[in-house]
Amino acid sequence: MQELTHFINGAHVKGTSGRFTDIFNPATGEVQAKVPLATVEELNDAVAKAAEAQKAWGTTNPQRRARVMMKFGQLINEHMDELAELVSREHGKTLPDGRGDVQRGLEVVEVCMGAPHMLKGEFTDDGGPGIDLYSMRQPLGVVAGITPFNFPAMIPLWKMAPALASGNAMILKPSERCPSTSLRLAELITEAGLPEGVLQVVNGDKEVVDAILDNETVQAVGFVGSTPIAQYIYGRAATNGKRAQCFGGAKNHMIIMPDADLDKAADALVGAGYGAAGERCMAISVAVPVGAETADALIEKLVPRVEKLKVGPYTAGEDVDYGPVITAAAKERINGLVTSGVEQGAKLVIDGRDFSLQGYEDGFFVGPSLFDNVTPDMDIYREEIFGPVLSTVRADSYEEALELVIDNPYGNGTAIYTADGDTARDFAHRVNVGMVGINFPIPVPLSYHTFGGWKKSAFGDLNQYGPDAFRFYTKTKTVTARWFSGIKEGGEFNFKAMD
Repeated sequence: MQELTHFINGAHVKGTSGRFTDIFNPATGEVQAKVPLATVEELNDAVAKAAEAQKAWGTTNPQRRARVMMKFGQLINEHMDELAELVSREHGKTLPDGRGDVQRGLEVVEVCMGAPHMLKGEFTDDGGPGIDLYSMRQPLGVVAGITPFNFPAMIPLWKMAPALASGNAMILKPSERCPSTSLRLAELITEAGLPEGVLQVVNGDKEVVDAILDNETVQAVGFVGSTPIAQYIYGRAATNGKRAQCFGGAKNHMIIMPDADLDKAADALVGAGYGAAGERCMAISVAVPVGAETADALIEKLVPRVEKLKVGPYTAGEDVDYGPVITAAAKERINGLVTSGVEQGAKLVIDGRDFSLQGYEDGFFVGPSLFDNVTPDMDIYREEIFGPVLSTVRADSYEEALELVIDNPYGNGTAIYTADGDTARDFAHRVNVGMVGINFPIPVPLSYHTFGGWKKSAFGDLNQYGPDAFRFYTKTKTVTARWFSGIKEGGEFNFKAMD
């Protein structure tokens, strides 16, 4: 059985704690590897090494740092299939979905190739008599990223690329369920020219997370995971004087208006609701058709699409729609919530609880479930299921549908399907959700914009990637300058090479 490592100072290092956690093959239920859980001392030592390495990296010309990102992007492209298989092997995603996971992270790396532009300050000439004012963006020092299991490549890249391009050193604590992709990415960025020690990958559990939050050298923490943990990390980080951007759970609604193209809406719901076995913070888990006629027609179109979904291991081919969920506990929880929906009066149109795949009976597969007549007081509506379950909540009017979204405690993503521009514009302006799709089911912004939810889906005032990432990973220094001496004599007549 494979025993994984930490990645410290540009090399793989075995853990010394003697504590390990199992990494399962979600398709078979078998343990495929063990990952070491670091001690507090190991974490603090990695932070100290990162702080030492950051001194030179932080003063490196931003264009030279961008060149590391350029080479890193090239290496990710060259190793795309390998990285996708690492994602699929530990998470259970299909290979096309694994490649998408890597690709959406790569796109953030590509934006970070333009870091010199993003890091420019501002200048005011003659703000007063002979006085100039200018600002500069400087790295924070050592920062940390704590990333989830459901995007083993994308979210570590969302954290590390802007943090490193800004001149920081980073402690990356990936999910202990899917650490291999982060370890491989650390190898690739070292090959791309990142100096040893600037990126440290430390595996661990809550003990390591708390050590990160309490370490005085760590200046900022980026987290993605569940809302209770996001709130905990945000609060503890703030108490210790750290910056924090913590992204939590979601309950994303899609409103379907009577004038919507129902075939396109049904296709969108199936992909957004069941893709990656529903283990996405931007998954659509609630469909809200407006009017009984719309609801009946939508269910009629959804049923054959859901029944045709192909569930299987990533090794079964490119036409598999989704794979297993991450653990046996996740499978049990999802099936339990489906049972609660039935007990609380929802109509279970398609029941995925008894799904079994020949040859993979011990795997963590969950069949697709489709509910109708769900109400907001039911557990399947109130809780983030994080599984292949789509709930249909019927609304009599647009205003009633909109209020459902507005009143929900989560505010990550939402969508509306309609042919009416006025309705779409009203929805985009009034809804209190961070990312909005109009005839677009999963509105994850492109990497040169910015990603972030509202309400209980996010804690902190700056979003992930895009311009906000460079604001988060730098601090602004403003200088007011006045000079009394004259201009120096002499001149230079040749361009100097960039250092």
